Amino acid sequence: MKQRYIVFYISLFILSLLVITGIIIPDTLEAITSNIQAIFSDAFGWYYLFLVTIILVVCIYLLISPIGRIKLGNQDEKPEFSRPTWIAMLFSAGMGIGLVFYGTSEPISHYAISSPTGEVGTDQAIKDALRFTFLHWGIHAWGVYAIVALAIAYFHFRHNKLGLISATLYPIFGDKVKGKTGKAIDVFSVLATVLGVATSLGFGAVQINGGLSYLFELPKTVWMQFIIIAIVTVLFLISAWSGLGKGIKILSNANMFLAGALFLLMFVAGPTLFLLNLFTDTVGSYIQTLPEMSFRIAPLNEDIRGWINGWTIFYWAWWIAWSPFVGIFIARVSKGRSIREFVFFVLLIPSVVIFLWFSIFGGAAISLEHNGIAEISTLTAEESLFGVFSNYPFSLVTSITAMVLIGSFFITSADSGTYVLGMMTTNGSHSPGNAVKFTWGILLSTIALVLLYTGGLQALENMMIIAALPFSVIIAMMAISLMKALRQEARQLGIGRIRRRKP
Repeated sequence: MKQRYIVFYISLFILSLLVITGIIIPDTLEAITSNIQAIFSDAFGWYYLFLVTIILVVCIYLLISPIGRIKLGNQDEKPEFSRPTWIAMLFSAGMGIGLVFYGTSEPISHYAISSPTGEVGTDQAIKDALRFTFLHWGIHAWGVYAIVALAIAYFHFRHNKLGLISATLYPIFGDKVKGKTGKAIDVFSVLATVLGVATSLGFGAVQINGGLSYLFELPKTVWMQFIIIAIVTVLFLISAWSGLGKGIKILSNANMFLAGALFLLMFVAGPTLFLLNLFTDTVGSYIQTLPEMSFRIAPLNEDIRGWINGWTIFYWAWWIAWSPFVGIFIARVSKGRSIREFVFFVLLIPSVVIFLWFSIFGGAAISLEHNGIAEISTLTAEESLFGVFSNYPFSLVTSITAMVLIGSFFITSADSGTYVLGMMTTNGSHSPGNAVKFTWGILLSTIALVLLYTGGLQALENMMIIAALPFSVIIAMMAISLMKALRQEARQLGIGRIRRRKP
């Protein structure tokens, strides 16, 4: 076994066992993952809340600190991609499918089905629905992505380390990152990445199936989802063949165009003034209550604690599981940017756009239900977006556009995932071979199908939370390692010192 490919073969072996188990004994796998997920959520919920919030605080410190002047690369380095293309890549890799999947379903669920505060269907429930959706998709999520991406980019471009998760821990482990310790860290990173990306691909297939079912009465079955995943797999493998500078770049820009068109259509066709007012009011309450929401665990209320486990803890696990994939990809396309610019655009700009997205789509769904026009909450999560469209002009056009957008996000997520997994399993190579990328692409689609086969969306969520816990420890160490290295370099460069004038 070549040393360069040892992480590839070990990860492939473990994940192949998961696939075989899911095919042979799907019910047993679903039962085991459900039990482990429940234990993890109950026992480590407090830990997830503390970890993600501390990571956010570290990002804010780097944003305002003089350390932010340090560049990811040489100080005279120029960025590889233009800023609009860079931002488009952040979105496509970071939250594409999930944003469309949950754009209407999460706010309407918080408003009409299960409120985070226990009240449903009220005026306060409208505000709470958007406020907690902002919590789940805002700066906490992007803070997790930012710290992982920043650590990888800093050590890779500034100190010429390999573009691997293990390489970021050199200040803690020293040369051990080149041996078994480093390989173990990279294997954990690969497992978290595969399960995180496969979960999102599963969500995408389910929503495309839901849209086809809602519009054309096609059956909602795992076999339909198999066909959808098979078609999209061929498409993203073609994109992966064309390389980072062509396939992902072109599709990322196309995603932003389609998402922008869909956003403007809903903004104009929907209750525009209500949506603007709702956005403004919710942003204010989000900022005011952010510290309280960040540590909300409800130790004395089992119902609310169950809600927190099912939503907030799930999301924190999702972002942690996605962070090695998104982090490595963002790091790869961020060479030449200063730490301050990096944190500002990764942390704040996507959050604002996401707040607008949920205010428009989630607000439109809530408006329909609150005013008695349509009962969007009775639809399944994958159908709710299309149910909202059906109550506004050009419903068929917007629905088809949404399915094309989901498919395009599916392709870019899988394409980016195969590239990143190729890097992670070929010792940080910037040009992993097509055979390696194709192997990961097929395995990602296969695992998504196996998880849907064993237990549908719940199985996807269970595996997400399980995969996130071990990698969360690695993220904590990455943050410590990064701060240690940055402070050392800041002292060497004289950054942050107060220069005294000579008398």
